[in-house]
Amino acid sequence: MKEILCFGDSNTYGLIPGTKNRYGRDTRWTGLIEQQLYGKGCRIIEEGLCGRTTVFEDELREGRKGAAFLTTLLESQGRRGTELLPTLLETHTPDAVVLMLGTNDCKTFYNASAEVIGLGVERLVEQIRKADKNIRILLISPIQLGEGVWEQGYDPEFNEKSVEVSKGLKAVYQKVAEKYGCDFLAASDVAEPSKEDREHLNEEGHKKLAEAVLEVLAA
Repeated sequence: MKEILCFGDSNTYGLIPGTKNRYGRDTRWTGLIEQQLYGKGCRIIEEGLCGRTTVFEDELREGRKGAAFLTTLLESQGRRGTELLPTLLETHTPDAVVLMLGTNDCKTFYNASAEVIGLGVERLVEQIRKADKNIRILLISPIQLGEGVWEQGYDPEFNEKSVEVSKGLKAVYQKVAEKYGCDFLAASDVAEPSKEDREHLNEEGHKKLAEAVLEVLAA
């Protein structure tokens, strides 16, 4: 049984737009690809975490002191992809990794350009290559943030610049994929953020992304 590790943020986790709930396994893109691949000897390992970044530490998720400090610190560091990925690679020893991160890196808190976010993605790819040079990597640039995502009632952690940065990730990630010999897919070519929160995939978006990922993996 071959194992495929899907490592990402809330759009890999399957967060339902505008809520704190999660889509069922039969709706989120990771579950949909497993339905098609399980009978072909492949198992999907879902590792999506809301708020996960490539290399940045989300200090806004801290907030407790005293005895709980260590726990909150670990939770915060756990949002950094580079902090956890090596452990997961050692635990699961996957045959392939589907990597889709970068949306949270666009937050105003980090003030990062698309190129800087690309450097974070490179570190993740290097961690995978270090673990096992034979692991197949599918690098996915995330969907673009929707216009007005920063407006009242949506997500104040983003602004107009965040949207522009998100639009620049495709070109940067494609160069990273070429540099390291990874397969590449631009999620923004096949799916859009939902109207509900201008940030996350809706059911149709998960379906379209799953179809695109399957096409690449099948190739």
